[in-house]
Amino acid sequence: MKRLLLAATLFAASSAFAASPAVYEKSVNQALDVTYKNVSKALEDHGFRVVFEVNIGENLSKLAGKLGDNYNKNKLAGIKSLVFCNGKFANQISNLDPSMLALCPLHATLTNKDGVTTVLFVRPSAVAQGSPAAKAALDLENATIKALEAGINAK
Repeated sequence: MKRLLLAATLFAASSAFAASPAVYEKSVNQALDVTYKNVSKALEDHGFRVVFEVNIGENLSKLAGKLGDNYNKNKLAGIKSLVFCNGKFANQISNLDPSMLALCPLHATLTNKDGVTTVLFVRPSAVAQGSPAAKAALDLENATIKALEAGINAK
């Protein structure tokens, strides 16, 4: 009985932090800069254009004094973001539902903690539910994830 109670307690605690189904999340035991470079190259190789790069961790570190005890409570070693787009998908989605251009450009955020880099990406299919562009958004999502995983798995 005690084991069952312990198992239930651990399950409840772990499920409280379950990832959102609207966010693609994949981690790799690799330095942030290595994963970031590989993901950026893979996006380009898969037909996406990286239009902007942001070192969010560096920008936040400049606010550390103002944020005080509220600064970086999760002790992330780095946070970087890639902003990217694919013209073919942008045009297709625009033709189906111009309001879904809110998806363009897309972004992926990479975080690092204790040597583990995590890639995060908001799934376009979650945003486009009920839209005439829902299928195109899912195709865009699948193409993006394919590119992200190529970068994550690059050696």
